[in-house]
Amino acid sequence: MSLFSSLFSSEKKESLNKGLQKTNDSFLGKLGKAVLGKSTIDDEVLDELEEILVSSDVGIETTLKIIDRIKTRVARDKYLGARELDRLLREEIALLLSEGPTAEYKSFEPPAGVKPYVLMVVGVNGVGKTTTIGKLAAHYKRAGQNVVLGAADTFRAAAVDQLKLWGERVDVPVVAKGMNTDPSAVAYEAVRQGVEEKADVIIIDTAGRLHTKVNLMAELSKIKRVMQKVIPDAPHDVLLVLDGSTGQNAVIQAREFTKATEVSCLAITKLDGTAKGGVVIGISDEFKIPVRYIGVGEQVDDLQLFDRAEFVDSLFQKK
Repeated sequence: MSLFSSLFSSEKKESLNKGLQKTNDSFLGKLGKAVLGKSTIDDEVLDELEEILVSSDVGIETTLKIIDRIKTRVARDKYLGARELDRLLREEIALLLSEGPTAEYKSFEPPAGVKPYVLMVVGVNGVGKTTTIGKLAAHYKRAGQNVVLGAADTFRAAAVDQLKLWGERVDVPVVAKGMNTDPSAVAYEAVRQGVEEKADVIIIDTAGRLHTKVNLMAELSKIKRVMQKVIPDAPHDVLLVLDGSTGQNAVIQAREFTKATEVSCLAITKLDGTAKGGVVIGISDEFKIPVRYIGVGEQVDDLQLFDRAEFVDSLFQKK
């Protein structure tokens, strides 16, 4: 069986369960206390459930949507008791996630018929953007793809150096011109080199300056324009990387970046270090942009393709 023929091997599932353990422990622990001694799902239980969802960073609007759905179920199915709340909640979260857009790709391979596939990666400093790019490059390389990286985050020397290290680690070329050079010039050169070398995938890192900076939109637009001189429809995707451990701050960043550029997919990182994994549910529901990747650990394989059913299963996994 090919490494990429099955989305979730037992090892990946174990990694996902482990990565979401803090959220799982917090979530199910609070849920158990909410129904302790209760026989019915009454207003008090629903109030506590609302508090649990909000404290897990699901978000106010998404939480209210879930609560309304559960109220409807309880009113319709009179036999439902408090012991069934976790099943109810699991079903409604799974249903809510299934209503959102799906990530188009089910493997670490570029879309069929697009060569080279150009991915522009955006996000503020500290969210794991450059590390995510390195891990993506490793996955693509392992899947037999030729990859070129562009170090266009030229405002931080550490970002350029870090991407170079990833390039050496996974044996893929990195186009870099050093710190304080024009980011669009780096992006142009990376795309040009990728075309010359018949690359399958070109990934462009961009400046992680604060999302409140007004010139972010102009800068990202310029990077797009220069890439399009080489490949008219580049970039094919804009990936926004968000730090899941920051909870609602990740939501604020998503709002700002979706205003600044046309974000087409999301990566939510650092879920292993937080009990705020519920932020994935809220972000998926609010922005209607597919969550394509989640990060649940430091190893390359801990960057996983987001599978909604497996995510919900791990969120409610009972020991």
